[in-house]
Amino acid sequence: MSSPTDDYLSRCRELIDLVAAQSDALRTAADWFSQTILAGRMVHVFGSGHSRIMVEEMWPRYGSFPGFNPIVELSLSFHNLVVGANGQRQAMFLENVSGLAARILRNFELSATDTALVISSSGCNVVPIEMAEGFRAQKIKVVAIVSRRHLEASTSRHARGIKLSDVADLVLDTGAPVGDAMVRVPGLDTPVAPGSTVGGCLLVNSLKAEIAARLTAAGHPPKVLSSAAIVGAERAVSLFESAYDEHAHRLARLYATVGTNR
Repeated sequence: MSSPTDDYLSRCRELIDLVAAQSDALRTAADWFSQTILAGRMVHVFGSGHSRIMVEEMWPRYGSFPGFNPIVELSLSFHNLVVGANGQRQAMFLENVSGLAARILRNFELSATDTALVISSSGCNVVPIEMAEGFRAQKIKVVAIVSRRHLEASTSRHARGIKLSDVADLVLDTGAPVGDAMVRVPGLDTPVAPGSTVGGCLLVNSLKAEIAARLTAAGHPPKVLSSAAIVGAERAVSLFESAYDEHAHRLARLYATVGTNR
């Protein structure tokens, strides 16, 4: 008899296979993102709720490199208090407030050279959808990461009934099931152990590797945050400082002319 761990890991292997089947789409997304980074601009990465995990997986962390603008709104993704001030009820409410995305994007001077990655497991909450709409209004290509089966079984909260997949130029699928949780426990009527984060991280890191290969082939190898255990203490410090400096310089371009054209 298989254990719950066996069941979960078996489902995770299925997620790996599903991500592998999206290799063409991953390469296309990597082409778009690489062109943005080579042009000195940034790939905007946004996710609310637990999709924030994929934003932080992209940058900054070991094995990552500059070129990404992680847009993290704490009001939508600050989970540890759960209840009370800054609790989950408020975050889940704000995630469906129309107009919030426009206020977030008002902080940046966007360019059609930019690209965007928007993550939402359900693809049905208002803020991620309106973020994608806001990017596309600026002629920015949008890649969405969703759990397609969950998206198709869910009802949009958007006033027009649209979903994130409707306003993305390319859609990647985490492979997670309807409801996200993947393991059935005898005697328990609700499944446990979600899979969207596993599938999402597989997609994000596949993209990261593809982009690094393209930047290197173009003669601009990325400054990868690397452990001293691999590159030595001195090189690790040098890479961290130069990577953070590059991030600051790229980010400065997004603030330099905010509001001047309005």
